[in-house]
Amino acid sequence: MSNMKKAAAIILAALVAVTGTACSQVKPADTTTAAAKAESTSAETVKETEAVKEGTHIYVLTVPEDHGWTGSVATFAKEKIQEVNEKGTYTAELITSANAAEQIRNIEDIVSKGEKNIAMVIQPIDDTVQSAIQGVIDAGIPYVAFDRIIDGVSGKAVSNVKGDNSGIGAGAAAYFVSLGLTPGESIYVYEGDTSSVTTLRDEGFTKYLTGELEFGGEVIAADKKWSQDDLKSITYSGAMNWSRSDTKTSFESLLGDSKNAQIKWFYAEDDELAMGILEALSGGGIDEATKDTFLSGKPVITGCGGLDELYEVLRGKTYEDIASKCGGIMSVTYSPSMIQTAIEDMVDYLDGKQVTQDHVIACENVTSENVNEYPSF
Repeated sequence: MSNMKKAAAIILAALVAVTGTACSQVKPADTTTAAAKAESTSAETVKETEAVKEGTHIYVLTVPEDHGWTGSVATFAKEKIQEVNEKGTYTAELITSANAAEQIRNIEDIVSKGEKNIAMVIQPIDDTVQSAIQGVIDAGIPYVAFDRIIDGVSGKAVSNVKGDNSGIGAGAAAYFVSLGLTPGESIYVYEGDTSSVTTLRDEGFTKYLTGELEFGGEVIAADKKWSQDDLKSITYSGAMNWSRSDTKTSFESLLGDSKNAQIKWFYAEDDELAMGILEALSGGGIDEATKDTFLSGKPVITGCGGLDELYEVLRGKTYEDIASKCGGIMSVTYSPSMIQTAIEDMVDYLDGKQVTQDHVIACENVTSENVNEYPSF
């Protein structure tokens, strides 16, 4: 073989070797379809989401477990928290705060820890808690609001759980009308505080009377509707701060003017306030002649909440003498046990279930005829 042929053979062999090496380094084609890839990614995402949600720790923030409606919220919360912990999918704990400033600190402390897999159920003590809740939202922590709904942050809540505050007012008005209330009669309203709760309870009362709101699926009869001029006969107490003693003092002062003994209709926006009226009537702070005049008019008193002391009156166990002289005593349901619904909404959310954001719990009128059908606190 000539030198030229040898050289050609060497070059050809080198080219074959290089080509063979290059071919051996080519990866086999990826035959996975786009749909399969998407399904795989989706499955991984679901598993990741489930992993994040499972084991979530739920912080439940309420006021202290002391007395009255608000104190009983913590009692019912503890029952539900125990149930959650026993099931084992999630964990939960109760944190109480004596005032709004303390609650803000508690919320901010939780957020600042930067914990993963946490959620919150919050009963805001007042509207100043809004900034702390905004911090919860900004941190991406899911939360459920209970009872006091703050408009500025309600749109970001998993759920806003509350009783039907407008319905409470409508229930009281419907009860009055059922017992003979006529347009323009004098009515005295004992208000709770200056929050949206009181505003809604005021509005529900007047809107039922004017025919704008129903109760129990029914609206006021056309011949019993109130005009805007008729509504001027309603007197509002101003904030009683949900206090029985403040209401008792206020009622004694009201009947200090004997002319007010002619008022028959008393809408108290909480059972504690209704009890304040009953305590005043059973005490010695009202002139006996004025008290006799007042009771002879068969006054009607309504509250709301489910306080056992008022239910005992409805059961005929206490204040029998006064109750027998009244035209009617009634309490609209607004149970503190609703906090359990708020916690359950968070559990449902973590379970991946659909949760109603605006979760309003309907109310009903409780009288001496049906009181045994309803739990009290």
